[in-house]
Amino acid sequence: MTQANNPLHGIKLETLLNDLVDHYGWEELGQRIDIRCFNHDPSIKSSLKFLRKTPWAREKVEYLYLKMNKLPLPKIKPQSERPAASAVNSGDKDASSVNANIWGKSE
Repeated sequence: MTQANNPLHGIKLETLLNDLVDHYGWEELGQRIDIRCFNHDPSIKSSLKFLRKTPWAREKVEYLYLKMNKLPLPKIKPQSERPAASAVNSGDKDASSVNANIWGKSE
């Protein structure tokens, strides 16, 4: 069983997104994860389409869902293991300081 330790196993992305929107609302969700599909004319359909094609954004949404439900959080990947798009979005900032006010300080 490769999914035995995955707290997201069996949870559809649509269910996950609906739970986040119900808990935070689109406005706060857009502040916590600054992506266009949450900030400009948000909808579940457009967000699902974007998140399915964009691994770095989906990773942030899944992390927020885990944090909201107080489930075990994955270890933060070193910058060298992240996809190139993630490095572009974080700019020159250290990965541990990006959104520290939202995610909390890393261990």
